[in-house]
This record gives sequence, C-alpha cells and structure tokens, in this order.
Amino acid sequence: MRLAVALILFAATAAVAPPLRAHGAPESFAELAEKALPAVVNISTRQTVEPQRAPDLPQFPPGSPFEEFFRKFFGDRGEREGGSPRRATSLGSGFIIDPSGIIVTNNHVIEEADEIQIRLHDDTEFKAEVVGRDPKTDLAVLQVEADDPLPYLDFGDSNETRVGDWVIAIGNPFGFSSTVTAGIVSARKRDIRAGPYDDFIQTDAAINRGNSGGPMLNLDGKVIGVNTAITSPSGGSVGIGFAVPASLAAPVIDQLRRFRETRRGWLGVRIQSVTDEIAAAFEGFGTARGALVAEVMPDSPAEKGGIKPGDIVLSFDGKPVERMRSLPRIVSDAEVDAVAPVEVWRSGKVERLEILVGRLEENDPASTLAGNGTKEHAIESLGLVVAKPNDELRKEYELDEETLERGGVVIVGVAPGSDAEDKGLEPGDLILEADQAPVGSANELEERVAAVRDAGRSSVLLLMNRGGDDRFAAVQIKTEETE
Repeated sequence: MRLAVALILFAATAAVAPPLRAHGAPESFAELAEKALPAVVNISTRQTVEPQRAPDLPQFPPGSPFEEFFRKFFGDRGEREGGSPRRATSLGSGFIIDPSGIIVTNNHVIEEADEIQIRLHDDTEFKAEVVGRDPKTDLAVLQVEADDPLPYLDFGDSNETRVGDWVIAIGNPFGFSSTVTAGIVSARKRDIRAGPYDDFIQTDAAINRGNSGGPMLNLDGKVIGVNTAITSPSGGSVGIGFAVPASLAAPVIDQLRRFRETRRGWLGVRIQSVTDEIAAAFEGFGTARGALVAEVMPDSPAEKGGIKPGDIVLSFDGKPVERMRSLPRIVSDAEVDAVAPVEVWRSGKVERLEILVGRLEENDPASTLAGNGTKEHAIESLGLVVAKPNDELRKEYELDEETLERGGVVIVGVAPGSDAEDKGLEPGDLILEADQAPVGSANELEERVAAVRDAGRSSVLLLMNRGGDDRFAAVQIKTEETE
C-alpha cells in the first residue's frame, strides 16, 4: 500500500515538472547554408616581403668536403644576403554585414596586406579598402564598392547562446571556398590568453586555417560569432575552435565603422582575481567574486572617483563583475566621458560611487591586466604574451617544479596568425633560453630578441619546456620591414 502511494506521489510530481528545453538535430542545414553562403566572402591578400639575411654558415678549411656539402644545400651566402623583395599571398574569410559592401573579418587576415581582394560566392571580385581594425579583439572592417546591393548577414544575440546549441561555420579552409561545417557550442566565455578581452565561444564545428574571419551562425541564420582561432598540435581541426562572440564584436565593429578606430572606456586600475582565500579575508564578503583593486593610477578616473586599493569592484555601469577578467571588458564597453555607477566592497559593506569614464589610449600601461598578481608582458616582435611564474600559473598550467628552478617565463598568450603560433608555441610553455642565453624575466627576453634583430638575424632560437620536456623553436622576429 505504501509502495502504491509512493508511486502515485512520484507520478504526480513528474507530471508537473517543467519540460526540458531540448531540440533534436535538424534534418538538414541545407536551407540555412543556402541563405547564408552568398554573404560569405573569400579574402585574398598580397604583401611585399623584404629579403631576409641568410643564416650564418659554419666555417670550414678550404677544400673541406663539408664546405661543398653546405654550399650545395644553402648556396653562396653572399649571393643570398641581397635580392629583390618578393610577393606573398594569404587567404582568409569574411562576411558582409551591410548591403553597401561592409565586410567583417579578422585583423590577422589583413594586417600586413598591401592589396586585399574579395571574391563573392558567385565569383564576382572586388578590391577592398580597410575601414578600421582592432588588434586587441582581432577584428577588422573592410569596404567594397558594388553597383548593386549585396547579400548580407545580421548579428544575433550571442548572450542567449547555450552550451549544446547547434551552430554552423562557413569559410574557406585551406583555400576551399564556401565550405560549411556544423557542430555545437562546446563552451562559452573561454579565456585563451589571446588578449585582454577574451570571451570566446568554443565549438566542435570544424574550423581550419582559412576559416579565420568567417561567421558562426545559429539555426536562425544570425551571426553569433566571428571564427578566429583553433587549438591544434597539427595545424588542422581537432574539434576545438574559437569565435569572438557577437556581443563583443558588434560594438567594436560599430566603432570602427563610425570612427575608423576603437574608443574604449578607461578606469585606471590594476586588478587581480578574488580567490576563495582572499574572499575569506574580507569579513562578511561571502563567495569569491568581483575584481580586487591592487593599484590605482595617479590622476585616473578611478582616483578621481574615489576608488582605493583594496576595494573589490562588484559592479560597473550597472553590470555585475562576476570575475576579475570581466571588468576590463565591461569598462571598455562603457561610454567615454559618461558617468558610470560603481559598487565596491569596502570596510565590510557595499559603497556606491560614480566614475567619469575616461578614454583608453592603446599604449597606456594601465591597459595591461594583472591577474592574481600576474603581470603580463607583451613581446610584440614575437607575437607572445609572457609572465613570470607564480602560484596561479603553476596551478593553471601544471608547471613542473623542477623545471621552474631553472628560471624562465611562461607563455600566457600567442597571437593568432603569428609565426609563434605556426611553430606550435602554446600558453603554458616555459621559455628558458633565448639565443642560447638564460631568460629570467620578460625584459631579458625582449633584450635577447632585440640583440638578435640588431645583429641582422631574422629569427631567434628559443629553448622551451612543455610537460617537463625541453625543445627548441626558431621564431621569426616581426620588424617594421615585415609588417
């Protein structure tokens, strides 16, 4: 009898439970692809590459067989040091967002281009001009002049996208135009250390070289992301691709169209993560959240608005700060020269302040983040962001304690499309030596790279450690001549 009653109660409970919001796999993506493909473009670029100095060859006694061997494979070094500039080409993807001919792509697709050629789905070609670009989010806006209105795609709300939702990616991987792949959203809010505003959508839809700049679409045909990067030991898709979400891309693109540059908000603080241990140290604070202010820049909006070191920023401009890396993006989206309400935790209670948002200068030192005491340093000539190892980085990248005793700096970011990425460098790699000399800090690494460049060499030899194993990599040094 009791069993029967229990079963009836269970059945009654099950009957009123809310249904799951689940949808089966679509029968086909054909209709969606058919509508979207005309708005996706192939981008080809041409750039002039200056001749590079040949590597120094070993010296051998006259008549040595080794001398003949090296000349056979490397030629005469004196003849190779000169030469004429050569033309190089590259391929990428993009998509039209306005019938007047406005195109969105990745910055790394076009940043070194002398000429940019656009080819539509019907093979119509146009010459494109750069409207504006933003290296920090790896976005760029192009313009073509067309006689008739062009097909275009609209942005959707990426904030409504859920893990497990179906998406398709369209682009030109390995030069194969108009390629459509499908998958699901694998994760959201990914921080891959590519820049200060990382908030990537991760997908298992196949993304490969050449997909960069193409759209990620939801089943409504709206753009929810701009395909940007992959994680791969081989250079091909392994089911982990990343897209800049529309919520981040759309405001940047709007500013590039209006001003031909970005106009980001600036607060003027150095911040770090609020760990469980730090949260426990603040009486009555509760669970870890927000961004802890480590330093306030003199004469900054933060100082003028009353923010102090030791404050924990809980919200900015009406938006909650869920974690440390949320704050830079929220501040950057704030309107410059507008007053923003700010909530901070101070002396055991919430304080409410008002801040007049400043404008971030792209070379402002305060734009560099400090995460949980981690000071990140950009080595632009190598396309790397590095940091001195600390407890947070040791845990995050599972760094080998014995290896750390040798010194070095940790790679925490690799620029998409850089030679460092091509050579397989990844966040978590420990750089121990540069040009066969020990590296103890980011400044020492920069000095070694500068010395190699001043000596006329085009690449620097790095000794790195990954998972306890050493390996060498020769990474090309980016100079004004190669840009």
